[in-house]
Amino acid sequence: MTFQLKIIVFLVASAGICYVSRASLQDPRSHGFYRFFAWEAILALILLNLDYWFNQPFSIRQIFSWTLLIVATGLVIHGAHLLRTMGKPDRTREDATLIGIEKTTELVTAGAYRYVRHPIYSSLLLLTWGVLFKHLSWVSVSVAAIATLFLVMTAKVEEAENICFFGEAYRSYMKQTWMFVPFVL
Repeated sequence: MTFQLKIIVFLVASAGICYVSRASLQDPRSHGFYRFFAWEAILALILLNLDYWFNQPFSIRQIFSWTLLIVATGLVIHGAHLLRTMGKPDRTREDATLIGIEKTTELVTAGAYRYVRHPIYSSLLLLTWGVLFKHLSWVSVSVAAIATLFLVMTAKVEEAENICFFGEAYRSYMKQTWMFVPFVL
């Protein structure tokens, strides 16, 4: 893909991300504010490494990358399914910064949520690092680090929001689970 086409794709996709994040961008105290920047960094990283996606497909680096990407895909599907089915999202929940499945009314503690508080953000971390391993460079490592930083900030702010909404139940849940990766982080 040419550089010019990558710029066009970045601008078009960024417009979509801006639209989805429009309410959050007006409230820097919301988790969606930080998530916007994580999404932008992930998009930039994907476009930076796009030309290397299928280079040396059986190298250890590529196998590791594909493993992370496959796990990320399964985890986001699983996490979103649990939020939809067990979290009982309610469109009338009063918070314009929340999107779709984030408007949960029940605390989800089953499935992946039994072990990690943020399986969807975990999947975005796996996506970030899976894309990074497509082609390691100083630029891509820097962009992946920025995406990681914003995902951690997103999760921290969301946890404060969850404590406000779910109260002591969420505080207790935090003591029993890991943030992103069981037994690690």
